[in-house]
Amino acid sequence: MGMELLRKGKVKDVYDDGKDLVFKFSDRISVFDKIIPDSIPHKGESLCRTSTYWYNIVSSLGIDTDFIELVSDSEMKVKKFRQIDRGYKFLSNYMVPLEFITRYYLAGSAYDRVKSGEIDYHSLGFKNPPVYGEKLPDPFFEVSTKFEKFDRYLHTDEALEISGLDAGELCEIQETIFKIDRRINSSVESRGLIHADGKKEFALGLERKPVIIDTFGTLDEDRFWDKKDYENGQVNELSKEMVRQYYRKTGYHQKLYDARDNNQPEPDIEPLPENIVKTVSDLYIHMYEKITGLKW
Repeated sequence: MGMELLRKGKVKDVYDDGKDLVFKFSDRISVFDKIIPDSIPHKGESLCRTSTYWYNIVSSLGIDTDFIELVSDSEMKVKKFRQIDRGYKFLSNYMVPLEFITRYYLAGSAYDRVKSGEIDYHSLGFKNPPVYGEKLPDPFFEVSTKFEKFDRYLHTDEALEISGLDAGELCEIQETIFKIDRRINSSVESRGLIHADGKKEFALGLERKPVIIDTFGTLDEDRFWDKKDYENGQVNELSKEMVRQYYRKTGYHQKLYDARDNNQPEPDIEPLPENIVKTVSDLYIHMYEKITGLKW
């Protein structure tokens, strides 16, 4: 029996083999919900192998995952969960239609929102206006949409309505994330990295127990910095953030969000220069080794 292509994502293609799902990781790369017209050699393999490493670590912590087995260096088999529509609540065995972001340092879109005044820095525990990369007094936990055209941050009430979770279950997912991140943070710190933030996704399994699904702890979902550089006052981005920063410097980011804000056609994203493609490819290989401690 052949496999059915369920969806072609920005980074990976998801197939249904009749019983389980198969993730096929591509070398595509996306930023700002736009797929860049370049392939990044070895990127898919790096994501697949890095995520497999974290799946095994998380399982050792007694946390349920959807991971079944590594099929190849760029393919994995995972458990299948039902997908729900807004407002409909399965009893169990369904994918939570939310993304969970936990930040330990102020960076990326959170910094932009603090700078614009959308987020009051006092609410994050800062007494004075923070600088980019400053460590947060406490972890900053956010929830965003998963299946809308553009990710949108949610207040707790709407997150519960969309997902079918109750407040206790949301809290349980949050505590599970903190448990996972404590392990990620300490592991990568021992190899000279800072884990600044990360995104995770969950399903509810039997008896509505949280199950971590999809990929996490990779350069696409998480932000890593060089620890020694940070201690010397420099934020050295070792993640997909370097690609975002390239498009910020070219002015594309501003043009794109101006178009979105004004409901105008979005400008096409230009390819990356050849030297940046090579740099990003080398980074994905290098960071597989730094994050996992394993050889490529």
